[in-house]
Amino acid sequence: MNDSKARRSWAAWAFAAVLPVMACAPAGEPQGPSIRNVLVISADDHAAYATGAYGNAVIRTPNLDRLAAEGVQFDRAYVNCPFCTPSRQSIITGRYPHACGVTLLQTPLAEEQVTIADHLGALGFKTAAIGKMHFNSDLKHGFDFRIDAKDHDAHLTANPARQPPADQPYKTMWRPFRVPAREWLNADRLPGTGYPRPGDAENQGLYDDDFLGTYYVRQAIAFMQKNRNDRMCVWLSFYEPHSPFNFPIEFASKYSPSDVGLPETSPEDDRWIPAVFRDLGEADKRGIVASYYNSVEYLDSNVGRMLDALEASGLSESTLVVYISDHGYLLGHHGRFEKHMMWEEIVRVPMVIRYRGLAPRAEPALVEMVDLAPTILDSLDVAPMDGLDGRSLLNLLREDTTDHRDVVFSEYLHDNKAMVRTDRWKYVFTTGKADLSLGYETGRGPSGRDQRLYDMASDPGEFLDLADDLQNAAVISDMQAKMLDIFLRTHPRARDLPSGLTVEEQLEWFLEPPENYLSPSDFATGR
Repeated sequence: MNDSKARRSWAAWAFAAVLPVMACAPAGEPQGPSIRNVLVISADDHAAYATGAYGNAVIRTPNLDRLAAEGVQFDRAYVNCPFCTPSRQSIITGRYPHACGVTLLQTPLAEEQVTIADHLGALGFKTAAIGKMHFNSDLKHGFDFRIDAKDHDAHLTANPARQPPADQPYKTMWRPFRVPAREWLNADRLPGTGYPRPGDAENQGLYDDDFLGTYYVRQAIAFMQKNRNDRMCVWLSFYEPHSPFNFPIEFASKYSPSDVGLPETSPEDDRWIPAVFRDLGEADKRGIVASYYNSVEYLDSNVGRMLDALEASGLSESTLVVYISDHGYLLGHHGRFEKHMMWEEIVRVPMVIRYRGLAPRAEPALVEMVDLAPTILDSLDVAPMDGLDGRSLLNLLREDTTDHRDVVFSEYLHDNKAMVRTDRWKYVFTTGKADLSLGYETGRGPSGRDQRLYDMASDPGEFLDLADDLQNAAVISDMQAKMLDIFLRTHPRARDLPSGLTVEEQLEWFLEPPENYLSPSDFATGR
């Protein structure tokens, strides 16, 4: 079955399934606000440049391209952390990672933190989180309905997957850093189970119909059908295209290494390339890129299934649809295959917002992921949340203004690092007290205090660091002041900042992970 027929069959299934519910629904349009529901579709590690709508002529993302053509495509949307756990918790709380108390991979979101689901649930919304949320606990954080990979495991136990041919190759167990990088980054473009967890005893390939992402879409459709007479907040969060770039058997040959190119690098990159990537050859690198593209195309197919079902059920007219990624990814850019840094390919992500009556266009304004929560609440015409760092994008969406932010901010406190970016300049500051973390060590030891400055107008590839040019001293001073101002306004411990510190020492003080010395209640007191 080709892709278009498959999407039509999904839409027909969804529409048939919803008919009994629709028969019980009151006649006419729903009463109250025209935007009754929100559906957030979130990817993991999906870079903006790996999308057709954002200019990639090789990758095939027709459903994301369709969504972008029907809504507002934000061309300069920035994550507030280039790493999954802090970024995701920042998005659902509308607070910077250091403000919501989650800056490290292992940190659980504290129960005291109020999420957008807590807020909307208290207002009578039915709430669902389906897929990867990275709460690092069993808490639901306001989502009444919670589905994740373990539920897919139970589903396959009760409904055994169709077995692939005996000669079908598939990925071995995902063992990052314990096997060569080409293996855990899937340079051989092999299908798998759909859940990139370490320790799988068996990682046999699955067909599309049994795959994890496909299961999530079914769950999201069923939830929205069941609760169509209520107001809803649905967070559909895929694992794709996170390494090892999972995809079903049908998607294994979508791209070959010869289809893809490799980006330019700069001699400046050499100092920072993790040792784990230094043995990758060109064939390995091309295979990794092709594998990532396979995974993105599978992700796109599920976005299409969700959008088609939404349309077939009649809910599209009353639903705000958002597509985002928790951060981007480097596919050979600057010599790396990871996130964790402040390059544009990581911190600039796809973000598309669509709802009825919105004029489709590309939006160039600088925006942050913390802006999403207040935007959703404004669009749903409900009471705001207190203590948010984000600013609503609603006036920007309506074209009532062209102004939003003059600076965006991101932090990665595993490496004691932060970034601010304006229309022209990007500034990155790190304490450099340790070599890079979480398996990405360079082997060259700590760098010591380091700062970088890039002119994004003349050097969009970020190849030339201008921080040592004395002519830019005033620019650096201004960017440091902007970074420090954000910390002073939003950090829960700002009032404890010691006196007498230089600007660089103050930044170093704020770049210590706050969960190392604060309790959950410290983050919940507000500002």
